[in-house]
Amino acid sequence: MTVEHDVKQLDLATGGRFRIEWAEQEMPVLRAIRERFAKEKPLAGLRISACLHVTTETANLMHTLQLGGAEIVLCASNPLSTQDDVAASLVANYEIPVYAIKGEDNSTYYDHIKAALDFKPHITMDDGADLVSVIHKTRTELLDGIVGGTEETTTGVIRLRAMAKDNALKFPIIAVNDSDTKHLFDNRYGTGQSTLDGIIRATNILLAGRTIVVAGYGWCSRGIASRADGMGANVVVTEVDPMRALEAVMDGYRVMPMIEAAAVGDIFITATGDKNVIDEQHFARMKHGAILANSGHFNVEINIPALEKLGGKPRLVRPFVEEYKVKGNSVYILGEGRLINLAAAEGHPASVMDMSFANQALGAEYMVKNAKNMPAAVYTIPADIDKEIARLKLEALGVKIDILTSEQSDYLSQWEEGT
Repeated sequence: MTVEHDVKQLDLATGGRFRIEWAEQEMPVLRAIRERFAKEKPLAGLRISACLHVTTETANLMHTLQLGGAEIVLCASNPLSTQDDVAASLVANYEIPVYAIKGEDNSTYYDHIKAALDFKPHITMDDGADLVSVIHKTRTELLDGIVGGTEETTTGVIRLRAMAKDNALKFPIIAVNDSDTKHLFDNRYGTGQSTLDGIIRATNILLAGRTIVVAGYGWCSRGIASRADGMGANVVVTEVDPMRALEAVMDGYRVMPMIEAAAVGDIFITATGDKNVIDEQHFARMKHGAILANSGHFNVEINIPALEKLGGKPRLVRPFVEEYKVKGNSVYILGEGRLINLAAAEGHPASVMDMSFANQALGAEYMVKNAKNMPAAVYTIPADIDKEIARLKLEALGVKIDILTSEQSDYLSQWEEGT
């Protein structure tokens, strides 16, 4: 009997399963955790509602949680990030309820979130804090049954910390995004490569010689700027934080306000987590043929309503490429301003998501064991778990490192010995 679901086509399942298995080969850390979970069942009796990008890597996380004893339901965390064959495979081959269709409208998106919450979860697993937000706004009857949650991405952590600051957060959340094995690798290397992959797939343009404007210089933007520079682009960074702006200068990039960058950029990539980073006054200064893409979680970083006011309704000139006319110039928006790496490509490589989703799995396990002693707040995964993930990754890569001698350990733990 097929589990409850709302996916595009179940007959896509075979192709989805092949791709899930392909990704699994690149996820040795999660595989090791899965083997232990299958024996120990640390999540037995728990219901987990997950709102994540429905990709091959996420499928491997869901299977790991399932083997750990949890009952799982999955919905999409972005209307354009779902891989329909993967959603079908999770339903047909793994018997996991999935509510996700690539290109679903806003109403369907929230209907799917509601369906995931109807599961009455003990643990929430978010990428953007939508589950937590809806629970606190309209589904407060679920709060008594919730043990805690995990959060995958920077934007979600920002929202959750705002809730905690306002004393609005009612259960503990582990900020998976803040683990070193997540943001130092997933955000930098994963976002850096997959963002440019999405732009190239959508446009088939050459990046070398182009001026690429990167909005923000957090971990995601650092990765984007580095990869764009490596492909021969001239990189400009815009920032509001003086420390990050200084770092971008020291890394060799030009730094200027967006109003100045708007006139010189060929390609614009936002990754700030804030809204209207590229706004009406910027569109008016852009060159003919300017291309705009977003790699932040929500589609608010580029003010598309303002662009529509200037340029009218867009014309679809390629899949995921819409043309607006602004003062006679063409301005192109990629992927409706949503995450370009998932809208037009396949998201992060599995090898980097291996560490991110290891954090999710171990974060859920940690939450189950410790939630009773964790007041409602936003927490970081303990350093020893983070380092264990790094150790497992190195082991999988065949890399060995030094071990401190007892003399060295003693030296680092005392203060009496001088020069």
